[in-house]
Amino acid sequence: MSSLSQNFLKSVATIAMVAGLSFAPLSAQATDVEVTVVAEGLDFPWSLAFLPDGRMLVTERSGQLRYLEDGTLSDPIAGVPEPFVRSQGGLFDVVLHPNFSENQLIYLSYADGTRKANATTVVRARLTDVGLEEVTQIFQVDRKKDTPVHYGGRMVFLLDGTLLLTTGDGFQYREEAQNLSNHLGSTIRLNDDGSVPADNPFVGQAGAKPEIFTYGHRSPQGLTIDPETGTIYQTEHGPMGGDEVNILQAGHNYGWPVITFGLDYDGSQVTPYKEMEGMEQPFVDWTPSIATSGIAVYRGDLFPEWDGDIFAGSLKFGGVYHVDVEDGVAGEEEILLEDLGYRMRDVRMGPDGALYVIGEATIADRYKSNSGKIWRITPQAE
Repeated sequence: MSSLSQNFLKSVATIAMVAGLSFAPLSAQATDVEVTVVAEGLDFPWSLAFLPDGRMLVTERSGQLRYLEDGTLSDPIAGVPEPFVRSQGGLFDVVLHPNFSENQLIYLSYADGTRKANATTVVRARLTDVGLEEVTQIFQVDRKKDTPVHYGGRMVFLLDGTLLLTTGDGFQYREEAQNLSNHLGSTIRLNDDGSVPADNPFVGQAGAKPEIFTYGHRSPQGLTIDPETGTIYQTEHGPMGGDEVNILQAGHNYGWPVITFGLDYDGSQVTPYKEMEGMEQPFVDWTPSIATSGIAVYRGDLFPEWDGDIFAGSLKFGGVYHVDVEDGVAGEEEILLEDLGYRMRDVRMGPDGALYVIGEATIADRYKSNSGKIWRITPQAE
């Protein structure tokens, strides 16, 4: 382990001791990997999607959707709705319809509105040679808020063809994460046209939004599904501590702000409770916080030893946290790419069996535009 890694782990352990928080030592990178720069010069990249023809779609939080082909970024694709860009607000995720090859439909999530009234929004559009066409809003969070943070915005299609979307609590409205009468702090489940699936858990319940799939979330930053088991993994920011990986199940309550392992930013307790009947415990807890971001499940041939494991980015410390998963239990961890010094915004499993990682900017200069990069992780050549 490098001296930098040792100092990092010692400093995190010291913080945990002083704050009275739990701490589980993490190993530095143990796996030999080869890291290749796929793209650079991106303006706060947030997400990517792999097209059948080998190109990628990349979103930039400042509002651009671009093609990436052979290391070259295209000009912005026309027809993208103009997002509300401020603080954490902007253009977020891009996902392809499960039948994209036949219908060319894509989905974008973004912050929409004004400083005084904004909300996480989803549009569906047809991707053509001239840009996006037939752009249609299929969902918007109700209620709108006056804070430019905690949007959620991650999407994934489930095996049954329905679409999941994460939404945050808006920071100043954390109690609303327990209120089923609005969408704040929840995971939303929609049909591909934005209509409500008949089997959603709160359909028909008086006073509850029928789009809600799970609730009790603070600031969910990552969302993925294991294509082999159907397990849905979500990453979520705690406050000062209490970052989580959750396994989502329909109708379940994930506790925020009633239970958490974290403290408020002034060091006070958000709540005295770390567990409560009827509220789910995290699959993985990171206390102190790593500021977790996007998440991926590895199912590929390049790293057979990683089969079924999960990978989550860190915005605070950088790197990608690899969690070994065996028989549905989270085990040992290692940190990949921590020496790059980047805020890692997303991790994606590529169709080629490689992992793709988005770095939005360096930790040292987190507000520097056009410094984002994408890396490809493959086994180290022998």
